[in-house]
Amino acid sequence: MAKDFVTRSENYSEWYNELVMRADLAENSAVRGCMVIKPYGYAIWEKMHDALDKMFKDTGHVNAYFPLFIPKSFLCREAEHVEGFAKECAVVTHYRLKNDPDGSGVVVDPDARLEEELIVRPTSETIIWNTYKNWIKSYRDLPILCNQWANVVRWEMRTRMFLRTAEFLWQEGHTAHATKEEAIEEAARMLDVYADFAEKYMAMPVLKGIKSPNERFAGALDTYCIEAMMQDGKALQAGTSHFLGQNFAKAFDVKFLSNENKLEYVWATSWGVSTRLMGALIMTHSDDNGLVLPPKLAPTQVVIIPIYRNADQLPMISEKANEIKRNLEAKGISVKYDDRDSFKPGWKFNEYEFKGVPVRIAIGPRDIENGTVEVARRDTLQKEIYPIANIETQIENLLNDIQNNLYAKALNFREGNTRKADTWEEFNRILDEEGGFILAHWDGTPETEEAIKEKTKATIRCIPFDAPEEDGKCIFSGKPSKRRVVFARSY
Repeated sequence: MAKDFVTRSENYSEWYNELVMRADLAENSAVRGCMVIKPYGYAIWEKMHDALDKMFKDTGHVNAYFPLFIPKSFLCREAEHVEGFAKECAVVTHYRLKNDPDGSGVVVDPDARLEEELIVRPTSETIIWNTYKNWIKSYRDLPILCNQWANVVRWEMRTRMFLRTAEFLWQEGHTAHATKEEAIEEAARMLDVYADFAEKYMAMPVLKGIKSPNERFAGALDTYCIEAMMQDGKALQAGTSHFLGQNFAKAFDVKFLSNENKLEYVWATSWGVSTRLMGALIMTHSDDNGLVLPPKLAPTQVVIIPIYRNADQLPMISEKANEIKRNLEAKGISVKYDDRDSFKPGWKFNEYEFKGVPVRIAIGPRDIENGTVEVARRDTLQKEIYPIANIETQIENLLNDIQNNLYAKALNFREGNTRKADTWEEFNRILDEEGGFILAHWDGTPETEEAIKEKTKATIRCIPFDAPEEDGKCIFSGKPSKRRVVFARSY
């Protein structure tokens, strides 16, 4: 364990914050509530970006870019939408500064007030649907399947790096369709893309389901979500996909001439994930020794460290190490050979262990004589001796095993911390003493949901798609219920 590094059991929140900074993922900036994503953290985000971008394009989507600034009048056109985001909006009122007459600096020029105030993008539905009005005239123009990679601003009062910041990075898909059925199918398809990415790349098991009316996106008819469990038992919403119906089409008068020669409103979806996935990745797998990364998202999958007593031994070791490196890279494996002479091997071991590099290879003169190397895996911290011959195939298999092991471990944790509650007393006991996901009956009313949230800080994370019908009584009101939903405290 790294020296002076707080453990998860001692203080989970402090463990998370310290890990983010000490692993060189991000740091706080001079702007309150905003973070600097450092090169190592951004390299992980790039791996996420590239994998997701390919998945979007494989499902027929194209990238575009829309303005950062949104006229305030646009946001006001969809009533639920403006109500949902009004408290988080940053507003631009002026476009120029001038020197302060008393010489103390610069002030806003009162003569440079904007005719219409601009909202710094909290989400892009309004500006995009105002644009789509110009693009859509006929059913032949549909569907439109656009995605944009961008930054957004939501003026959060309580922030935590990656999980909740005033500015964050994300992607947002916005699609337009001729029929309700096509739009619903699209929203479901993109949720499946998110779930596949979470499980196959992040090694993070997720529940797929629909949000309750209280929790759905402002302006949506339905919100589908993926929910993950963190190691402290709290839920984290990892991605959402929204069926918007015709709300935004009506707000911006976006109509098309159907193949039956009728003028109809367009059907819409939007969907997105953000740098919050970085927080999910950290909290799903990392341990008291630092960051743990699934190989598919690790910027460096293998690090090779030379072990030598004097500089004369280094050229021979480097020759063999670089040969191994080339063979691994030929398999598509990202490798770093760290031959810096300013740090001892033990220091390097700790550094790469803390940064979550999946596999470490140590090689010295005796290893070369024996035709072997020492291989350490980050997920279990186990070490083994591998023959150098055909090591690239062995490491390739090891990386796959680490990826699968991380997923299995996270899935076992979630299953071991998912419990049923049939009474209000049982619900509260599990929530306070054990945490995790609670499967409980709910009467389907927003009033009951809000009362449970107010009393316990637990929310309905989702109504799982695969939840079986089961007669029961709501844990709070005692009214009839047809299925259990997933409750948890959350990030």
